[in-house]
Amino acid sequence: MKSKSLSIVAIVVAGVQLSACASIIKGSTASIGVTSPPVTGAICTLNSSQGSWQMTTPGSVTVERSKNDLQISCKKEGYQDAFAVIPSNFEGWTVGNLIFGGIVGVGVDAATGAMNDYPNAFQVPMTPLTSTNMAPIAPPTAAPIAPVEDKPKKKPGA
Repeated sequence: MKSKSLSIVAIVVAGVQLSACASIIKGSTASIGVTSPPVTGAICTLNSSQGSWQMTTPGSVTVERSKNDLQISCKKEGYQDAFAVIPSNFEGWTVGNLIFGGIVGVGVDAATGAMNDYPNAFQVPMTPLTSTNMAPIAPPTAAPIAPVEDKPKKKPGA
């Protein structure tokens, strides 16, 4: 009987130790390399429910993992502002927590965002400003009106 109880305790201890496997293996943060072709030096801001991060391209930023996508906006003088969404992807292998860590492991990974990941690299293409997309649109101007000439009136009897 003692042997059975000891076995159960060992299984419970192992389960607790293996719980939150994704949190232990990958952590709750992700590093994303961001570029802004064809330009360098763009200031980019990434936003999610977990926070806001700013970086300069090309560069890398460490963000908190989340089930929510990241919104990114990049700005550089002489270029149109660029906006994109960096998708959050579910890491299917974290389902293994059900086997090794039980519902506690899945809960911890879900709470920390560790069961989600972002791509390692992401591009936010920038478009240079040109005279056509830089100049404000002016309202149309009216064409000059040509004067109307009065025809000389005919004299009666002439």
